Amino acid sequence: MLALRKTRPAPGLEALDAPEPGAPGPGEVLLRIEAVGICGSDVHAYEWTEGYGHMAPHLPLTMGHEMAGRVLAAGPGAGIAEGTRVAAHPGLVCGECPACRRGEPRGCERRRTLGLTCDGGFARLLRLPAANVLPLPAAVDAELGALVEPLAVAAEAVRVGEVSLGDTVLVLGPGTIGQGLALMARAAGAGQVIVAGRADAPRFAVLEQLGFTDRVDVAEGPLAAQVLALTGGRKVDVVLEATGHPPSIAGALGVLRRDGVLVVAGIHAAPLALPLTDFVRNRHQLRASHGSARGTWDRVLALLARDPEGFRPMITHRLPLERGLEGFELSRQRAASKVILTP
Repeated sequence: MLALRKTRPAPGLEALDAPEPGAPGPGEVLLRIEAVGICGSDVHAYEWTEGYGHMAPHLPLTMGHEMAGRVLAAGPGAGIAEGTRVAAHPGLVCGECPACRRGEPRGCERRRTLGLTCDGGFARLLRLPAANVLPLPAAVDAELGALVEPLAVAAEAVRVGEVSLGDTVLVLGPGTIGQGLALMARAAGAGQVIVAGRADAPRFAVLEQLGFTDRVDVAEGPLAAQVLALTGGRKVDVVLEATGHPPSIAGALGVLRRDGVLVVAGIHAAPLALPLTDFVRNRHQLRASHGSARGTWDRVLALLARDPEGFRPMITHRLPLERGLEGFELSRQRAASKVILTP
């Protein structure tokens, strides 16, 4: 079967013929992939930027971790019927380490990630634990199901930032995660959501379709001046970062109110230079969010089921898997927002 595979620790990705996975074993399912998204993390791994070297010992592998499809076969004890439409959670846990035994699977000492440290969804078929698939509501089709993973990452960051009713929220980065942050902040009750980016017309256009009119282009002027103009001079309550660009964090602290929270969700290739005296005097809270808990997926699925078409503008390009490398280039050049591949 055709698969998009990372074969060496260097820039690039290859479209190769890969063997099909075998029949599912006990507690496993065989998934027929119907939609898989190209994530910013996939693009970074494609470019082989700093921060993705942890993949090297696991290569070669098939990439892809934002996926949805249909259960083609279920092994003994899987507990899910063949034909069920599902989204796939990419975090595989051992179930045996101290963290797993404590009921904290996100802290698993032997955690693997589909598409990053083991074979993922840029292929027609994938075998994985049944515990990692979640049935899709009837209103949520496969391409929206492939959005559950990035939306859950965003929802987790909003939870970490404790966004609450009436808050003014600044989102750094207009890409898929930034769009998700804006959507989830709005769902959490934020009174005003401002999204900042740099000369990123295609993604700003998506934000407009999603209903976000307060946008800041830092290519046109300083962040602080534009944000304060939109808030009437008030500093923001929460900053949610999804740029992977450390200077954006320091810049955003200048518009964060005292005791405000800044959540870092991006993966950064360089260290952060932090003005610590101002940071301490303003009692700013710097927090990190990575991945998402299973319960967060349940909440995202409920939101998608309530208003599926409200999320569909996030998807700007749909391509067959055979044109996957073209999709990666569209994403890398920021000519596309979210590219969905159909194996």
